[in-house]
Amino acid sequence: MNRGQVASHRIFSGTKVLVMGLGLHGGGGATARWLVRNGARVTVTDTRDAKVLAPSLRALKGLPMRLVLGRHRTSDFRSHDLIVVNPGVPRESLYLRVAKNAGKKIENDASLFFRFLQNPVIAVTGTRGKTTTTLWVAELLKKKYPAVRQSGTPEHAEFKEFERIQGKNIPAVVELSSWQLEYLPQSDKAPRIAAVTNIYPEHLNRYRNIKAYADAKANIFLHQRKEDMLVLNYDNLWYRYFLKKKPKSTLYYISKKTLPKKLNGAYVKNGKMILRGGGKEQALFFVTRFRKERGEHSLENLLRAVLMAKLFDPTVAITERDILHLPIPRMRQEVVYKRGRLTIVNDSCATSPEGTIAAIERFKGAGSVVLITGGTDKDLEFAGLAAEIKRHIPVRRLILLGGSATQKLKKKLMKIRYGVLALEYSTLKECVAKAIAVAGVEKRKTVILFSPGAASFEKFLHEFDRGSQFNRLVRRSI
Repeated sequence: MNRGQVASHRIFSGTKVLVMGLGLHGGGGATARWLVRNGARVTVTDTRDAKVLAPSLRALKGLPMRLVLGRHRTSDFRSHDLIVVNPGVPRESLYLRVAKNAGKKIENDASLFFRFLQNPVIAVTGTRGKTTTTLWVAELLKKKYPAVRQSGTPEHAEFKEFERIQGKNIPAVVELSSWQLEYLPQSDKAPRIAAVTNIYPEHLNRYRNIKAYADAKANIFLHQRKEDMLVLNYDNLWYRYFLKKKPKSTLYYISKKTLPKKLNGAYVKNGKMILRGGGKEQALFFVTRFRKERGEHSLENLLRAVLMAKLFDPTVAITERDILHLPIPRMRQEVVYKRGRLTIVNDSCATSPEGTIAAIERFKGAGSVVLITGGTDKDLEFAGLAAEIKRHIPVRRLILLGGSATQKLKKKLMKIRYGVLALEYSTLKECVAKAIAVAGVEKRKTVILFSPGAASFEKFLHEFDRGSQFNRLVRRSI
């Protein structure tokens, strides 16, 4: 196969496929283009209109497909052979019920991807750390496999990336959300190497409880075989829940402490990363500097990334210099400005309170922290974030971006007598202006930390739109 290793030969020739949800992240468009190239007769339907979807529609210009925008039509869900759903579509959708009752097959980009990709797959899921781990695994493998492809973020949609892979032995490194994993069993396939980073309360506006959310994550390994490998986080107690599902794959663990002797994996001992497997231990390099510069959560991601790269190919060389130069993913504790005493950090992809807690923990020792936080609620709990703010962020340095989650956070702050909450604004522009003004009167090094700890959809298209707007406002204000 000359172009890529996603199975081709017009495998959908003549099949009527309905893509439900074009979306604005790029994945829906990449999937639709791949379906057209493989012979499908594609209809794209989305409840948003052409004006909102303009960026995504431009990428589809010239392709032979029908568009049904501004609505869904029940007739389309009866008349097409296959329904491919955007990850944001709830399984309880009325339209999906219509399709099921009509006997139609329902899949998503992840199940199609696994069904037809011929390359070995390394996959990562979990609440926090998915994107960073995925990026770092790909970066560590690039020294030996320069054609490796990484996906999961909008700019790296699955089909867009992996149609460019040359060579069937090149690994595909993918990030999988719980939404994508809901349909993965449809493919009857699983990653060669899978990891669950951790489980924290998330998306509880979609799942009935945290166990249902964890069950969706577990789909990443349910079809693994004995020769496959699963990496769990020994420091996150949800690993016990996944063990109850009796994975068939070989188990490995990561821990920031010494692992029990009977467990294989990666851990830290006396400041060094240790790999254990096959009855042997190997000391790799010191992680003390990395830990200090990147924070505890990044150390977990590093342990996981190095372990997964080594499990794929034990001969891949990884040095301390390599890990110190690993890139920081876009809008994940990303330093977007640094001059003199002022550092500005874009952490727009912190969409849960735990993400913001991790960011505060990382930057609290870098000087005065001016925190911009708040957004849209996903039925999450904010007591922990409120306690973290009380410990480390004085009232004068807390700036709230109005939203449904912000109201919940305010109630928790008032309950613990945090103080008068005067710095709340309805727009991000006002928040940025106030943060810069507050930073200007600080006498020492100051970090402006934009870490919402909540979803974005009351005021923004998504967290990447939110982060891009933040960056533009910073450039105009500094």
